[in-house]
Amino acid sequence: MTSPATCRLTDLPADSLPREKLLKEGRAALSDEELLAIFLRTGLPGCNVLELAARIKRAAGSLAALGSMEAAELAALHKGMGKAKAATLAAVFELGQRAARENVERNAILSAQDVYDLLVGELRYETQEVMMLLLLDTKRKLLRKERIAVGTLTRLLVHPRNVFGPALLHKAARVIIAHNHPSGDCRPSNCDRELTAALHKAAEVLCLPLADHVIIGAPVPGYPRPYYSFAEEGLL
Repeated sequence: MTSPATCRLTDLPADSLPREKLLKEGRAALSDEELLAIFLRTGLPGCNVLELAARIKRAAGSLAALGSMEAAELAALHKGMGKAKAATLAAVFELGQRAARENVERNAILSAQDVYDLLVGELRYETQEVMMLLLLDTKRKLLRKERIAVGTLTRLLVHPRNVFGPALLHKAARVIIAHNHPSGDCRPSNCDRELTAALHKAAEVLCLPLADHVIIGAPVPGYPRPYYSFAEEGLL
């Protein structure tokens, strides 16, 4: 029997029930907290389920951070989560991220935004710099995606053979490289600029276009986009 101090969704006023709101207005009409409340179903003594959802999101820092956590991290985040719910929520977020990547992979990669959408779930919360290689066909569709280097918190060493060896092997028409900045500031360092220039020079020799170098991070003051594109900045 449910404790009277534990607030379920059904204990809330009818006009504030997230599940009914979703069924009536669609999932896009709900706030992050309302969506999370539907998943949680029950609150804690003295804390209704919507308040619990808000506390869990605050503890994570953001919805994006919550979505990047493994089950063990989710379980440790708040006593209202528990191992079973944490495992289920981690699976839900992973399915959403895979669906988003599948949509990008199926279509042509035409912009740095497409690169960001494809890789942000994988790279944004890495604690080290990771370089990804995207091999594209003549229609700019993805042939292959692979990690080619893992560096330190602030530095990544990549040789042209790491980029163009796989590109030649898999008969790519063009390549894109992308890496993350663990600090969140996506603006390029001097090392990033030097690496891009060296790879661009090698690409010209091989007649294999380097279509872009995208740095994945987060918006910062003075640079509102969560990524930096050498191509879109006119540097490729």
